[in-house]
Amino acid sequence: MAQQNRVPEPTTSFWVIKVLTTGMGEALSDFLVTRFDPAPTVLITAALFATILAVQLRADRYRPWLYWGTVSMVGVFGTMVADVTHVALGVPYAVSTPVFLMGLVVVFVLWRRVEGTVDVHAITSTHRQRFYWAAVIATFAMGTAAGDLAASTLHLGYFSGGLVFVVATIVVVLVRAMSVLGPVTAFWTAYVLTRPIGASFADYVAVPRTRGGLDVGTGLVSALLLITIALAVAWKNTTQPAPSAGPVS
Repeated sequence: MAQQNRVPEPTTSFWVIKVLTTGMGEALSDFLVTRFDPAPTVLITAALFATILAVQLRADRYRPWLYWGTVSMVGVFGTMVADVTHVALGVPYAVSTPVFLMGLVVVFVLWRRVEGTVDVHAITSTHRQRFYWAAVIATFAMGTAAGDLAASTLHLGYFSGGLVFVVATIVVVLVRAMSVLGPVTAFWTAYVLTRPIGASFADYVAVPRTRGGLDVGTGLVSALLLITIALAVAWKNTTQPAPSAGPVS
């Protein structure tokens, strides 16, 4: 009997929820580290993330609430990793972004060499799940740094920076439609680009006007996005079947 895929199909609703989680992760991370002592906050978040990831890795099939809960925690923790690298360690975004990119490339190279595929339709074992989540964590950290690089270092601001990544994502969709990019390459490219989309627009809505935002507040933005994610996952869970095993090469 074929094993079930342990991650969702990359449908339209998948991408919508994914962008929501990136925005929520950015806003909630900023809310937590500015309201509480950053050091214990990061450690507690890391422990919570490790716990939910361990449970996810033991899942033998796609479980919507567990999967999206894990992605949400990646969003929060990945943001903290990128921010700590910049704020606490003083590493410029122009340096951290390519470093995170190199880490992602290493994950893909090892994953491909060991498993023969990086296709998200073939996450049918715990071993492949480990590679998958390593890639997800790397994309979130790199995407956070890239978004801040565009907004701060390149002085585009959050809104204009977000639009740059939206345009880049549209280009990926178009070249995929023209069969210039294969489905696996297109998926992971879009996965990287959608991280700074959600984060940039969440920052634009949340941060003070002095920083180019609408000053809604990170706490309110976090709460609204969490509610929206929960409603979206509930809707997706009732309207779409769980993914089955897919191609392995």
